[in-house]
Formats: sequence, structure tokens, C-alpha cells
Amino acid sequence: MFYKCRVYLEKNANHFDMEQIPIILLKNEKVVLTPLLEDDFERLFQVAGDPLIWEQHPNPDRFKREVFQKYFEGAIQSEGAFLISNAVTGDIIGSTRFYDYDAKARLIKIGYTFFSRVCWGNHFNKEAKWLMLQHAFNYVDKIHFEVGAQNIRSQKAMERLGAEKIFEQEVTYYGELPKLNFVYEMKKGVG
Repeated sequence: MFYKCRVYLEKNANHFDMEQIPIILLKNEKVVLTPLLEDDFERLFQVAGDPLIWEQHPNPDRFKREVFQKYFEGAIQSEGAFLISNAVTGDIIGSTRFYDYDAKARLIKIGYTFFSRVCWGNHFNKEAKWLMLQHAFNYVDKIHFEVGAQNIRSQKAMERLGAEKIFEQEVTYYGELPKLNFVYEMKKGVG
């Protein structure tokens, strides 16, 4: 099945011009990324309901059903979100997404990523990110990652991936208050 990620080029505009990047099945020996569907909520919430997953994230309450519901609605509306499964067992292990595509700057962001704790330290994040990077670099020259200022675990993951911290900014996540984030960048052909 072929999905499109619609990303708006002008925020708060009355008329939106849209560019599209195909959101397709991405897989390797470790992970399978499938386009996120509304029917995936319960299966994904089984993973997201663990409070320790969110303790360093900008919104540590995402383990609560009503808070996670807003996260999930934002993921569905982005049309760029993936459900992540373990390629060997088929178990649902997390989610991630493409967002804020800027055709003029040839830039897209990857983020809103989380994994079940059994995946931590086992290269699942790296493998998922590499699949997304390989796919996105067919369409863009730069990829940004917004990481919560308190999320040391994800900051270290970005550094291990080879991303460079380029600035800090406040980010307003879908349905949430602004939070300080560090922005990391990877460029096509570098790293």
C-alpha cells in the first residue's frame, strides 16, 4: 500500500500548498516500519503505557491514556507516522514519524520517537532511524531531530547516529505546551 505524507509549507496559512514524500513500508533484519493507522491505537498504547519510557521526554505524562491519545491524534494527522515492529518477533515496539517538510530548504524532521524498554540499548532506534534517513535522503538534503533538553538518552542516541547539535529552541508539540529542545542535524552525504 502506498501512503503520502502531506506536510504544510506555510504554517497558519489560509491556503496550504502541499508537497508529498511517500510513506511506505521500510524494513531491515531488525525493524519493520509500517504507516501508522487509526486501528493501531490499542496495540501501540500497550507499549506507550510504561511511565519509564517517557520520564525524560518533554511530556513525561504520555503514558496516560488521555495524554497519549493527543500524541496519537497528532501522529495520524501528520500522515508521516510509522508503527515500529520487531522484524524477528513481529511485536509492536514503538513509533516514529516524519514531519515539518520544507521543500524550499530541502529539509524534513524525524521525531516523536519512542521504543519499549526491552529495545533500549539493542540498536532498534539506530536501525529505524537509518531506514528513515535512507528513504528521506531521496527527497531532502537535511534532516533535523528535535530532542527534549532533559532527554539525555535521546541526545546520546543522536550523537551516536552522527547528528550534530546545531541550536536550541522551544517546540510546541501537538496538543502540548512549548518545551525547550535541542535541534540536531544530519546532511545528505555526510556521516
